Amino acid sequence: MAEEELIKYGNFDTWITRSIKESVLVGGNTQTLYEIGPKGTFDGAQAYTNQGGSPWRTSNVYAKVYGVVKTNVSVYPDTHRDGQCAKLCTHIVNCKAIGVVNISVLASGSIFLGTLTEPITSSNDPMSKMNAGVPFTKKPKALKFDYKYYFPGGDRIRETGFSRRQTVSGRDMGQCLLLLQKRWEDANGNIHALRVGTMQHYFNQNTSNWKEDQVFTIHYGDISSESFFKKEMNLMSGNNAFHAINSKGVNVPIQEEGWAGLDETPTHIVLKFDSSSGGAYVGTVGSTLWLDNVRLVY
Repeated sequence: MAEEELIKYGNFDTWITRSIKESVLVGGNTQTLYEIGPKGTFDGAQAYTNQGGSPWRTSNVYAKVYGVVKTNVSVYPDTHRDGQCAKLCTHIVNCKAIGVVNISVLASGSIFLGTLTEPITSSNDPMSKMNAGVPFTKKPKALKFDYKYYFPGGDRIRETGFSRRQTVSGRDMGQCLLLLQKRWEDANGNIHALRVGTMQHYFNQNTSNWKEDQVFTIHYGDISSESFFKKEMNLMSGNNAFHAINSKGVNVPIQEEGWAGLDETPTHIVLKFDSSSGGAYVGTVGSTLWLDNVRLVY
């Protein structure tokens, strides 16, 4: 019988709440942000750090742009069975301050293993705000979780806040991406990696009920010539690379330089779920992904 390992707090039954009062210029409302971890609070407009050993971070953020405090809430606790789950939503964040700024940004709901640098001070290069992945040296066979997905229909749009809203071809989909990497750092602080394992899945079918105990195989080694290979599974470098904090405390791109041999052991796991898969500021408003009981199978 397969052995399963729940990723810490991956049953989403306990949440940390953050109360942040936004600037008077943008309404002065107090917003509640949710983080995955032990039940508790983390109040005030201050940079959040992962609590209770939680490996999870969400796209719920505290931003301070030109002195204006603003928040984004796109991940929420919801109910599933007798407990709670994570609800990831794609929506528009409006920031209107008379005489200062008047922007709208499309934000998708995301949860991932890693940390995030706060406060967010600009909408430029969102990947560079993430510290993606956590130390991990095992080689699981699969990822297993419960999910529900809703796509409302309609166009995908791209709205960055600093250019006109654009329609993007193709339909929106939710996504799960898992990478196992063997990382190392050079003398200049650059982080390099070999790709040990890969799992990528799109959520593209509406589910009227929960899909329980769904299993997604992790593929090892060079999969670039396999029939199931998709471009989203390719090695990441340059502008599309995840980032990580190096030994000098600087957040740098993780440059994947090749596929690891089947005998290689990873040093880190990257795991990310998104309500919209088109990249930063791209999606369909109303796309929603529910998740619960995220575990690894051996």
